[in-house]
Amino acid sequence: MKRFYGLSMILVLFISLFFVEESKAQDPRFSQFYAAPLHLNPAMTGVYEGDWRAAVNYREQWASVLDKDPFRTIGASFDMKFHIAGDDFFAVGVSALRDAAGIANFNQTYFNLNASYMKQLNGSRYRTGDQYLIVGIQGGGGQLGVQSRDFWFSTQFDSGLNLPNPDGLASLENLNDNYTSDIFIDFGAGVMWYALMDDNLSIYAGGSVNHINGPKIGLLDNSTESMNMRFNGHIGGEIPFTDELSMLPAVSVMFQGPSYNTTVGTNFRYSNHDWREVAIRAGLWTHLVNGSEKSLNIDALVLTAVLELERIQLGISYDINISTLKNATNFRGGYELSLIYVSPARSRYKTKCPNF
Repeated sequence: MKRFYGLSMILVLFISLFFVEESKAQDPRFSQFYAAPLHLNPAMTGVYEGDWRAAVNYREQWASVLDKDPFRTIGASFDMKFHIAGDDFFAVGVSALRDAAGIANFNQTYFNLNASYMKQLNGSRYRTGDQYLIVGIQGGGGQLGVQSRDFWFSTQFDSGLNLPNPDGLASLENLNDNYTSDIFIDFGAGVMWYALMDDNLSIYAGGSVNHINGPKIGLLDNSTESMNMRFNGHIGGEIPFTDELSMLPAVSVMFQGPSYNTTVGTNFRYSNHDWREVAIRAGLWTHLVNGSEKSLNIDALVLTAVLELERIQLGISYDINISTLKNATNFRGGYELSLIYVSPARSRYKTKCPNF
């Protein structure tokens, strides 16, 4: 009965979030959001089974149309946790993210410090049935920039060559080579809950808000442009089919100002349950965005593969573009890599966490 109840809860919540309306977000995103924990939610700081964790993520998109100047996003994080009392923990972490887009190199750079408190609601470290409530906060800074020297304008289009000629024709614009925003202070917060109901049966849900203080990001002097707050909700779990095979459905919903985005799908996980555990995952995901007249469109299909080797998790994914850009991209979207290492716990105080 316990297993059936947990399975039902996961399926109901998973299906209900599938139909939320979405579109594109302003902040960078990762298709493997579950492999970028500190970028997803500060409350995920410390949510792992071990002493400390390091993660690196890399994404490259639209090289099929932008050639040498695709969108590139790289993120890195490190977090560690400390036993407080009972089975409660305090965790701290640091994260950094750099995103650069297109020939003008429009870039965003963020650096954040995270902290979280993990409160056990019930259960113990010796058995399943654990529940934890985690509250996390984030503080740091960032800067935006663009290289306007790489722009070209209509006055630089050479009708004789039928091509832009920025070196031979004047732009008639009074521009500097580079524009950057002031370095701004940025704050965020999040909450997360998870429950382990049986071996390979779990559920989790969380939410976060970023840019709470609306940092000023204007690239020009005296600009009053500010960053919209970004809200993120995520939910998922693990559903076992056999002792070796399970399913890891999840969904991440993001909205920022007028922009929306959802990534939803599942990975299937097979484990040999050896003392040196090796597990493999494969899955299918999709990006949902809002189209015209509030319609819901599929932007891309995402194929994923993950190798787990003891404490190392290596993931690769590829976005197959099926939006209206598919004629220009020939269905090519972008690829993404993730690498996570978790140091084994040496203390007798340990936590049980879901598989993400």
